[in-house]
Order: sequence, then structure tokens, then C-alpha cells
Amino acid sequence: MLDVRRLRLLRELAHRGTIAAVAEALAFSPSAVSQQLTALEREAGAVLLERTGRRVRLTPAAEKLVGHAEAVLARLELAESELAGARRGPAGPLRIGTFPSAGRVLIPPALAALSVIHPELEPMVAEVDPAGVGDLLRSGELDVALVHDYDFVPSAEEPGVERRPLFAETMHLAAAVRGSGRLADYRDHPWILATHGTLCHAMAIRACQAAGFTPRIRHRADDFDTVLALVAAGQGVALVPDLALLAPLPEVRLHRLPMSRRTAVAAREGGSGHPAVVAFTSAVKKALPTNLR
Repeated sequence: MLDVRRLRLLRELAHRGTIAAVAEALAFSPSAVSQQLTALEREAGAVLLERTGRRVRLTPAAEKLVGHAEAVLARLELAESELAGARRGPAGPLRIGTFPSAGRVLIPPALAALSVIHPELEPMVAEVDPAGVGDLLRSGELDVALVHDYDFVPSAEEPGVERRPLFAETMHLAAAVRGSGRLADYRDHPWILATHGTLCHAMAIRACQAAGFTPRIRHRADDFDTVLALVAAGQGVALVPDLALLAPLPEVRLHRLPMSRRTAVAAREGGSGHPAVVAFTSAVKKALPTNLR
């Protein structure tokens, strides 16, 4: 019989690439991960890893087993969700991931509502970049997360993770100078972008490149309040979504763009129907500003 915990380690190795990364993510020592994977090889009766020095590679047999592991783990998640639904109601810890603008606008009222409707639920929030949510969900560090993607940076399907669309926002060009709403007209301006490696950064780069130029970056900031304050001070132009504009600064001129940011609720495959996840999703929907419902 194959051990489910060891199958989970093999799946994580397939996604993370190295035993060291799996060990760090799951709070094991690398030697413990290696021992468990060796035990899984004995259970499977097949070679699963090809070792070359400190590096490992999954064999074809291991890749097939990972596919089965994804299905098994999704069914277990679904079973847990159904069992939870048979109990009185959502209770216990709920680890929530969010990106900053949703964390500022949506999460506080959603949690306030949850505390009244489901007082036994214990939500715990962490700000994370959507690019890292898949790993955090699969490892159990998160149970549910708000994630987003953009027209120029669409989300890729991740094994073991399911997403349910929540709402969409219009993107705006924010500037402190008069001008058109065409990105190409701002090619010579300094730009304010998010931190390198984030989806917001990739979106701005690709949007400008599609307009025929590469932005000249002066400032990097992930918080949209900071971004808009820098724009208002004449420090550059930026791309911002609707959620950043609930209290716009009078010095900032906004131009609607034919671009969107889409937000979804992400959970482990099979876990979207868990009562706690359903309750959180419902609370977030009720917290949405009127223009986004």
C-alpha cells in the first residue's frame, strides 16, 4: 500500500524541483525527505528518482505516480470537505492568503462578518504574492487565497489547485500630468512599478512592451497607496486597478485602459466546497464595493 504522506512528498518534489526546497516548505530535514522517498520507492517497487550527485530527477514511473497522487489528494480533500459539511458549521483555523489591495479593502469587512456569522472559525491572514499561492496551498500553509491575474499575465493552471472567479477590475493609467490615455504617449516618463518578480511588475512591463516601449523604472512599490502618493508628487506614472482608487488623490489624473485584473478564490483541488472556504468566499463577495459586484 502506498503511503499518502509519501505521495505528497513526491508531488511536492515534482513541483518544487529539489529535495531541499521540499524540506524547507514542509519543515522537514532534507535527509528525512530523502528517506521517505526511498521508502516510497520500496512501496512502489519501482525506481522513482534518478540521482546524480546532489541532484535528482523524476523517472517516467514517478511522473505517472505524481498524476495519480494529484487525483488521490484531491479526493481526500473532497472527502474532508464533505465531512466538515456534516458538522455544525465552520470552526477552527482557516489560513487565508491575500494580495495587498484585497487585504486592505476586502479582508477586514469579510473577517468582521465571519466573526459574527461563524464565531468558532479562526481566520488567519497572510499577505502573499499570487505567484506563490499554489505552493502554499499544496503544502498546507494556506487553506484558501485571493489571487489575481491580468490580461498580459494570465494565470496558468496548477496541479492540485482550483480557482473560482470572483470579480474583475478595470486598469487605469495614473499620472500627475495632462495627457491621453495611450500608454505609448508616456514612453518618456519615469515609471513606478511593483517589485521585480511579482505579477504586477510583469503586467506593467508587458503592457508597455505591447505599446512599443520598455518603461524607464524610477521607483518600485507594491502598495498602491504608496504608488499613488508618488504619482501625486510627480515622481512618475503607474498602472493601478479599481481597488486602489476608492479614495483617489485630487492631484492624480486617471485614464481607463482596455485592460483588466481578475480576482479568484483559490483552494486545494477538492477543497472549494469546504464549509469554511464557502463561508469565506461568501463574506468576500458581500464586502465587494458596489461597482465590482
